[in-house]
Amino acid sequence: MSPAARGAWRWFKRIAPWVLAAVVLALVAQQARAVDWPAVWQALRDLPAARLVWAVALAVVGYGVYASFDLVGRYLTGHPLSVPRTLATAATCYVFNLNFGALVGGFAMRLRLYLRGGLDAPSVAKVIALSMVTNWTGYLALGGVVLLGWPPRLPEVWAVNEALLRGAGALMIALSLAYLVLCAMSKRRTLRWREHTLALPGGRLALLQVLAGAASWMLMGAIIWVLFGGRVAYPEALGALLMAAMAGVITHVPAGLGVLEAVFVAVLAGRLPTSEVVAVVLAYRAVYYLLPLAFALPAYGWSEMAARRKRMPTQAAGRAPLAPRR
Repeated sequence: MSPAARGAWRWFKRIAPWVLAAVVLALVAQQARAVDWPAVWQALRDLPAARLVWAVALAVVGYGVYASFDLVGRYLTGHPLSVPRTLATAATCYVFNLNFGALVGGFAMRLRLYLRGGLDAPSVAKVIALSMVTNWTGYLALGGVVLLGWPPRLPEVWAVNEALLRGAGALMIALSLAYLVLCAMSKRRTLRWREHTLALPGGRLALLQVLAGAASWMLMGAIIWVLFGGRVAYPEALGALLMAAMAGVITHVPAGLGVLEAVFVAVLAGRLPTSEVVAVVLAYRAVYYLLPLAFALPAYGWSEMAARRKRMPTQAAGRAPLAPRR
């Protein structure tokens, strides 16, 4: 590649995410202006309590499945934290990840809590990396199946046809299969890319990773499907959620605020009133984002105070006694 071509490619890599983010945010703004917000609040009030109960139950299971991702890292690093504490740490960090972004929950808080538990920084990095791989290999496998079997009906203005969606689905499945083959066949138990190193699990554990990641996304889709009360087919609700998740990653908006709603409204346009779609997505946010946060915030605050009280006697013992005055 010539120097000019390399320069153009670097420029394209810098500008492309911003262009995509601008497109998605423009879509969000356009949809927000068209929403009948009084009708949204009425639709929220009309949601049956039984749907909300089922949604909360699915959310509890979903958090448990996601928290299990960190057990892969526990197994491969051999760190001493117990299974319950590992699950509690992962679930707490997941809440903050969803609400405040990956840098806060996925990285900073995980690092703090695991270091406090006695892990060293390289082990924490491995746990985080393996959790991310579990999440996104499951996303690729499940998203590929959805795009191949049930490609969503997108707005015509998006200019994305069914053949392109199916091709993307085939590519996603191929990538997830490539990971499985790499883990099963590689003689080296590490994968190196530039200065990064990823510990590779065995083939069976890698398969469990993909299945756990896919199950986590399927449970999130099931929550939205339940809240729609069967008015939207499950593959359709799941496909919209997967698209919205990727749009949220592209825009870097914490909690995908507005992005999730805009994608669902665009995908389901003409089949359900916009007010009902927005109401369901807001209910999903309340169940899967805000309700867990209401428990995670005081739990994290309590853990910080407990850790501080535990440090105080150690710090006091480490101080030298003052010499008596003469």
